[in-house]
Amino acid sequence: MKQQHWNGRDFPAIVESSGDLPAYLKSKKADVGLLLKNAGTVLFRGFDVAAPEDFDAVVEAYGDDNFAYKESLSNAVRVNVTPRVFTANEAPPETSIYLHHEMAQTPIYPSKLFFYCQIAADKGGATPLCRSDVLLEKLAKEDPDLVQAFADKGVRYSSTMPLENDAGSGQGRSWRSTLSCESKEGAEARLQALGYEWKWQEHESLRVTTPVLSAVRSVDDGRRVFFNQLIAAFRGWSDSRNDASKSICFGDGTAITPDHMAGAIRLADELSFDLQWQSGDVALIDNFTVMHGRRPFEGTRRVLASLIK
Repeated sequence: MKQQHWNGRDFPAIVESSGDLPAYLKSKKADVGLLLKNAGTVLFRGFDVAAPEDFDAVVEAYGDDNFAYKESLSNAVRVNVTPRVFTANEAPPETSIYLHHEMAQTPIYPSKLFFYCQIAADKGGATPLCRSDVLLEKLAKEDPDLVQAFADKGVRYSSTMPLENDAGSGQGRSWRSTLSCESKEGAEARLQALGYEWKWQEHESLRVTTPVLSAVRSVDDGRRVFFNQLIAAFRGWSDSRNDASKSICFGDGTAITPDHMAGAIRLADELSFDLQWQSGDVALIDNFTVMHGRRPFEGTRRVLASLIK
């Protein structure tokens, strides 16, 4: 596999072996942690990970706390396979999932993600990966005023959630599932506690707007990253309830325009690395430094995920 190279290091890092991945992670966790810090993504290839239960054992062996899907505010419909493993996204195969940091459109997000390819697609289906620190560095050189505006103002996201799950949309998770409640009163109480604004729509759908969230953040070693869901929301939050052009604004309520987003989108596309899955692959991604997505595909593709607090 041809890799990218940033700051003298490979992206993604690759560990190839025919051994037992849970045992490897238990004995080499410090080494894996260093690879992840330097590269942002570690791909484990050739290990014996044949089924979802094997992947569950991999995540358990890694040892960090689980970030459960049911406790998240993710707007994607997903199906749990085990308590800690779920489908990556139930959106139709022709749908592109654009680059994003997992759940960065909410106040609650994981620090790391595990992906597992049980079945590789017949055609397409790669997971694009993009280093957000590299993207921000390049964007700051091209448009420093825009990056400063993102950093100073933050961003707010708006979306409409249906009453029932809509698996045909990448933003189709119901408000009852997202907010872990069954009543409108329960939904409003949860939203108020989270600092959201909301408005009920026809067919008992729910339009919500987040509090001001960061668009740029610093990680532990001082690097700044483009940590947000701006590209995914601007390009892909469209369905029968949602209009992508109305999904994002600056934290002060002013518009984020196509001109604002053009440079970030172009750079992200230029910098993306397509992870071409092989069945049995496992990838560990630093959610703070690497964005991910999904290319359209043909045939059967089964990629499972697990999140780490």
